[in-house]
Amino acid sequence: MLIHNKDVKGAIDSETRCKHYHDDNDRIAIKFYCCNEYFPCIACHHEHGCGKQKVWPREKFDMKAVLCGSCGTELTIKEYLESKFICPICLNSFNPGCSIHYHYYFAM
Repeated sequence: MLIHNKDVKGAIDSETRCKHYHDDNDRIAIKFYCCNEYFPCIACHHEHGCGKQKVWPREKFDMKAVLCGSCGTELTIKEYLESKFICPICLNSFNPGCSIHYHYYFAM
């Protein structure tokens, strides 16, 4: 798994579910633009991250910054946003409710 922060790593399951979001389809982690580290959610970043939250600018949506917790594939932001909430590699579903939080991660 690409999550290196030991505090977060110990608090998530094998598919990147955390204490804040733990439904069956909560299986992504996002590499935060500010610190270049993966976190399962904005709350985990607030608790264990760099404290300097910045969103990914549109011109960088071709960067790999979304981790599928099921297969470990790193998706570009564009691939993730166009995925219709299904990993294009392993076909496991992502939580569509995450879309209401995109503004925390991506310039929309």
